[in-house]
Amino acid sequence: MTIAATFLGGAKSRLLPPSIPFRFFAAAVGFHVLMWLVLLIGAGEVASFRGGLGSTLAAVHLLALGVLVTTAIGASVQLLPVATRRAIVAVWPIKLVFWLAVPGMIALIAGMYWAQPTILIVAAAVTAAGLLLFGGLLADNLRRAQSIPVVAAYGWAALAALVLLVVFGVLLALNERVDLLPDHNAAALAHLILGGFGFMGLLALGFSHILVPMFALAAAPPNRPSILAFALATAAIALGTAGALAKSPALLTVAALIGLVAAGLHVRLMHNTLKAGMRKRLGLSFVLIRAAWLILLATMVVGLAAIYGFAGPNGATLFGFLLFAWLLTFLLGVLERIVPFLASMFVSRPAGGMPLMSELADMRLLDVHAACHAAALVLLAAAIAIGNVWPMRIGSAVGLVGALAFAWFTIDVMRRMASPPQ
Repeated sequence: MTIAATFLGGAKSRLLPPSIPFRFFAAAVGFHVLMWLVLLIGAGEVASFRGGLGSTLAAVHLLALGVLVTTAIGASVQLLPVATRRAIVAVWPIKLVFWLAVPGMIALIAGMYWAQPTILIVAAAVTAAGLLLFGGLLADNLRRAQSIPVVAAYGWAALAALVLLVVFGVLLALNERVDLLPDHNAAALAHLILGGFGFMGLLALGFSHILVPMFALAAAPPNRPSILAFALATAAIALGTAGALAKSPALLTVAALIGLVAAGLHVRLMHNTLKAGMRKRLGLSFVLIRAAWLILLATMVVGLAAIYGFAGPNGATLFGFLLFAWLLTFLLGVLERIVPFLASMFVSRPAGGMPLMSELADMRLLDVHAACHAAALVLLAAAIAIGNVWPMRIGSAVGLVGALAFAWFTIDVMRRMASPPQ
């Protein structure tokens, strides 16, 4: 039996009300548009960014918190109960997560943009409360996930990274007002590793073991190499975090090498899963997902080169850009699939059966988005590598067009879900 059959069996009985996951997805696409807009406004500062309050840090957190974390919350609160076949008893804690985390993120990013430490500190505390509450909900789901041990292992490790991420985030915010940290930049790099590779990276890798087999109509990857990939990934994150705090190039090098092996093994497992799947035509979403896997491998190589100054004067910035580029590309590819997929689960025709996905979304918008997204990433990577502002401005403008197309796609799905085809 494929994981798709296991996943979908009785799934409707475990679905949350549609307003729950879709409020997180709607917030994510809104933050996505704002991210490109802020990048466009502050394009002159991006290539040489090394930290500090301002528009670039705000854009980074619009992506990291606003797009990535918000999407992860919406997807996980819906997908894990379905995958574990254990329905959530109450939805009010998830609503509370939204009303703490999303307004907190907005205030936090505003405090970064306008360099207001007081707003930053208060907003960091509110956001932290929302994320820790989500962590509690995630732990409750993982506690019941014995049937998906690989996904559960990634989930528990991601949860540990989330707790550390929140702690470092609050400390970094407080450090803008009071000197608490011995080295702000070292703590910021640890925060980046815990957020990009730790929490979000591990969730992305873990959920791939559900989503890729489900959409390809394939069996899940074998457990032994999957556990090996998980062990290597968590070791790389732990060593990378320690290396960042200790400012140790040796530890960072070992972490990058182990991470490269882990990423390569994961990509191979996913490639074999797609190759063995019964569904071969997976559409544009898997073009993005495959591209994300390639960007992940490039991230590890550039990170290794940046440690020793071989990635150019802006190598550290290019590494950070690629880290978030692979996560964004992967999650957008996943959202292209799960937004209409979940919508179709909530809608039934009068004659019975679920509507086609093409009836719930204008797929031409995804073509516009994919072309703009690819062009924007290439232009931004080039702008950072050569230190030129004009590719950054053009790329940000193109990315903004793509983000608007993706937002229109998501709103269109929600509109059609509210008024299903007859």
